[in-house]
Amino acid sequence: MTSIGIFGSQGRMGQTIAAIAPGLGAQLAGGADVGDDPADLARKADVLVDFSTPSALEAHLAAARAARTPIMIGTTGLGEKHHRMIDEAAAEIPVLQTGNTSMGVGLLARLVREAAARLGTDWDIEIVEMHHRHKVDAPSGTAQMLGKAAAEGRGTTLAEAGVTDRAGLTGARAEGTIGMASLRGGSVFGDHSVIFAGQGERIELIHRADNREIFARGAVQAALWLADKEPGRYTMAEVLDA
Repeated sequence: MTSIGIFGSQGRMGQTIAAIAPGLGAQLAGGADVGDDPADLARKADVLVDFSTPSALEAHLAAARAARTPIMIGTTGLGEKHHRMIDEAAAEIPVLQTGNTSMGVGLLARLVREAAARLGTDWDIEIVEMHHRHKVDAPSGTAQMLGKAAAEGRGTTLAEAGVTDRAGLTGARAEGTIGMASLRGGSVFGDHSVIFAGQGERIELIHRADNREIFARGAVQAALWLADKEPGRYTMAEVLDA
């Protein structure tokens, strides 16, 4: 049985993963949190999952590389420097990084990419996400994942087309941009809407998460899938295809 080690084991996601992993055919190798030695966990586990913080990622990747242990990264709020570290680690070990571990969101991203590729830039793309009041990053990792999918469908990048800072007299909407809006409140697990607005018609693709378990289940499935892969950088789309 494949053993999973959890970075961020005392967080909401870490605790949920620990609770459901045995029922999905995984064994728990243990967990590590602030103050613990990540190298010890990396040596004990067949595969690691990371739902901690961006500031801890460098140490976790170093531990995974030293132990040659695959790692699935679900931590959000990552920047360019983190993705560079992930690319470097992926040259030596299997790494799967995603903004959302839900299989439903993985399918949604695929639909968004296809819709963006088929509809012209006269169809405006807007992404709206809502999460609980405790979420600390915005836009959410999932919203960025969906924005990247839309940009790829349009043959551009989210860095070039994304707009997140509308306030005041911003002027008319620029054609080809991808708008992103973040809502925070209550106990919402995660709602994401991708709106394609054309002249006289509108298409909306929506995913709503009713509980945290869907993300934990997808994380365990992704970790089990990743455990025997060759070094490289992988995505949830590949897990979905499998």
